[in-house]
Amino acid sequence: MSYFSDIINGTKTLLTGMRITGKYFFVNLFTRKYVITQQYPDNIDTLKMFDRFRGEITLYHNENNEHKCDACTLCVSACPNGSLEVFGDKKPDPETGKNKRYLVKHIYHLEMCTMCGLCIEACPQDALEWGQNFHHVQYDRSKLTKVLNKPGSKLMSGIKG
Repeated sequence: MSYFSDIINGTKTLLTGMRITGKYFFVNLFTRKYVITQQYPDNIDTLKMFDRFRGEITLYHNENNEHKCDACTLCVSACPNGSLEVFGDKKPDPETGKNKRYLVKHIYHLEMCTMCGLCIEACPQDALEWGQNFHHVQYDRSKLTKVLNKPGSKLMSGIKG
């Protein structure tokens, strides 16, 4: 007797739990009124991410291909898992004659990044920012390593180094 009552009670609790899911399924199936799910591969041309979306770390460049990074490496120190590498060098500033830091290469290992944002907060020049790119599917992990500074970019004027 308890066998059949267990089956009946199990079915009743299953239907109780599936009531809300079934309601949304059938309402959306016939009316398309409350659909909030994005059909990702199909709507890739019209898909717009929210402004607060954290897709990847990017290095800000203006229209003249100038960046704000002076290779201070504070972002590298703040990163908990070593997903950033900054290579810089020093050369004399023609105006002051003092040695000034400049960026040679800013490497970002997306495969190791936890999207915590500590590197962005640690940057005193506000050179790093969140990007909107989320198309990161790769079969090879080495393709997730990116160089953030663009070829031929230089330091913006007015940035101390």
